[in-house]
Amino acid sequence: MKLYIGLDVSLASTAICVVSSHGKVIKETTAASEPEELERTLRSLSGTVVGVGLEAGPLSQWLHRHLIEAGFDTVLMETRQVKGALKAMPIKTDRRDAEGIARLLQMGWFRQVHCK
Repeated sequence: MKLYIGLDVSLASTAICVVSSHGKVIKETTAASEPEELERTLRSLSGTVVGVGLEAGPLSQWLHRHLIEAGFDTVLMETRQVKGALKAMPIKTDRRDAEGIARLLQMGWFRQVHCK
């Protein structure tokens, strides 16, 4: 099964949402915002990880680099576009943001930004 993963990163923890290619939420969880912990969580999933998406921000470059080196196809999404897409949700939580990012990745409705 093809999996699309959305990460909503904060200083202490990261909300993780896994969506199938059919748009079904497969798993929702959290992990510490540490590269090794995120990698361990992503590797524990059953299925093929097609992509990992996260919103560009202060911690995202560090995590992006580690996930790329770990072999995951990871993209940084343009912040204003993601915020514009997610503001339509009536209730804003980290869990819902991670789901929104995963859905944007799955549908291809995002603009990728360069990571220095």
